[in-house]
Amino acid sequence: MGASLQRLFSTFASGFPGFGLILQRLVTAAALVCCLITRFQGTAPPASFALHLIEAAAALLLLLGFWTPVAGAIVAGRELWIALSGGGNFWLPLVLATLGATLAMIGPGAWSIDALLFGRKQIRPLSR
Repeated sequence: MGASLQRLFSTFASGFPGFGLILQRLVTAAALVCCLITRFQGTAPPASFALHLIEAAAALLLLLGFWTPVAGAIVAGRELWIALSGGGNFWLPLVLATLGATLAMIGPGAWSIDALLFGRKQIRPLSR
């Protein structure tokens, strides 16, 4: 899995772009948690409750930067479904779907668990 995940990204961005990615992950996760809290307060059928739990888990994974492509795709799909199914606000789920999709495509950045586990390792020669 490590090599296949590493091939998804050219690099794990660090510096200013890496800071932008961690900021995007934090804002996306915070917005998802706020939306999920308001969705939990409504009366939801049990199937919807399970979907909310899956989305909450995806928000936590995005926050940590762990399995970012999978978590971003889950968020993008779920929020796009909510946006297109009608019954309320269209723009916020569309924005969250876009943020999830961009994180799935770009990656988590250097300050993430994915970068620690699957980032490029430097091989140093043994000193004699």
